[in-house]
Amino acid sequence: MRTGRSRRGRKRSKFTGVELYEKTIGIVGLGRIGTLVAQRLAGFGATLVAYDPYVTPTRAQQLGVQLLSLEDLVAASDFITIHIPKTPETTGLIDSAMFAKAKPELRIVNASRGGIIDEAALFEALSTKRIAGAGIDVFVSEPPTGSPLLDLDNIVVTPHLGASTDEAQEKAGISVAKSVRLALSGELVPDAVNVAGGVIDPYVRPGIPLIEKLGQVFSGLADGPLTSVDVEVRGELESYDVSVLKLAALKGIFAGVVSENVSYVNAPLLAEQRGIQVRLLTDSVSEEYRNVLTIRGAIADGTQVSVSGTLTGTKQIEKIVEINGYDVEVPFADHLVVFTYDDRPGIVAVYGQKFGEAGINIAGMQIARRGRGEGPEHPHDRRPRARRAARGHPHSDLRGQPPRDRHPRPRLTLAAASGARAAILR
Repeated sequence: MRTGRSRRGRKRSKFTGVELYEKTIGIVGLGRIGTLVAQRLAGFGATLVAYDPYVTPTRAQQLGVQLLSLEDLVAASDFITIHIPKTPETTGLIDSAMFAKAKPELRIVNASRGGIIDEAALFEALSTKRIAGAGIDVFVSEPPTGSPLLDLDNIVVTPHLGASTDEAQEKAGISVAKSVRLALSGELVPDAVNVAGGVIDPYVRPGIPLIEKLGQVFSGLADGPLTSVDVEVRGELESYDVSVLKLAALKGIFAGVVSENVSYVNAPLLAEQRGIQVRLLTDSVSEEYRNVLTIRGAIADGTQVSVSGTLTGTKQIEKIVEINGYDVEVPFADHLVVFTYDDRPGIVAVYGQKFGEAGINIAGMQIARRGRGEGPEHPHDRRPRARRAARGHPHSDLRGQPPRDRHPRPRLTLAAASGARAAILR
């Protein structure tokens, strides 16, 4: 072997690479794929910057990525990788003006969609050595027969092979099978094209069954036609796409109300058909818990109904933490009775006696009230009643006995009953 040459006589210097270590890598698009790329690049000792107008700084910080404008990203990056869909807004996003801002050392990779990089501008930038190189897996026209890019020696092209590995094909088949199974069982299919909400972040997923159960509780508390429903998300979840939580809340609300099968696809349609206005509200502030999910709605007679829940502890236990303005903290159970009453001694004993006469055992109970001596603050406080919530509702622990106050005030009691005969007490 000649010095400095390979066995076939080629110069080794032509194959010298560039390290990622201590380089700046720009990620265009922090969706599902862009997020996975950022996670995989985290171990290479590189500085990660990103452009995505739909991602909050908080979310980017969680990924260890600094958000920049597209112009600043192009100017700062040694490598750029593109992971965005092709839309009228993104077609030709990387053009001659962008390449003019780039470092001569820039290497750009596009394995998302052809046309996001202006191919004429890319040819000019590569042929004039304005940038160092490119890796292109997708083109405007495929195959790119006759493209001048194919004649350059500082570009690597592949025939749209982004997912062409044995592992990827196997995972795709397994993913399809799982999606079919979920669809047939009426569960959420996260990658369904007709389900609003898009890709669901793993941090959001535990909230889906929680808010669906809250929807069932909410439906049990509401005793009239709904006119509006607000799904409120407070806490760290605010920085994520939580659209799916609105779907799950509606699915829980309608599951025990309509005769037809309720899914994540038709739940918004059921609300629209009934004239129910639905909003998704988010707030980064949650005073007592890391995250709190609330369903709040109005009934036709003006009555307001609300129920809140959260996930607590390392085991992420689902708990109800508020009902109609009363603070509680109880885990879910199959049967639940909720009632409000004037705060007088002996009221709980009366209900307990009625349960006993009906052969129903109370497994647990929690009593909640507002401040001492306060009058009714919630419309439900003026109408003492007991309600049975649907399957999947919480039970609670005994927290205290009614005090002997001179001025009666409203209280709320939750009682979990063992056995299927936990009927409404009226």
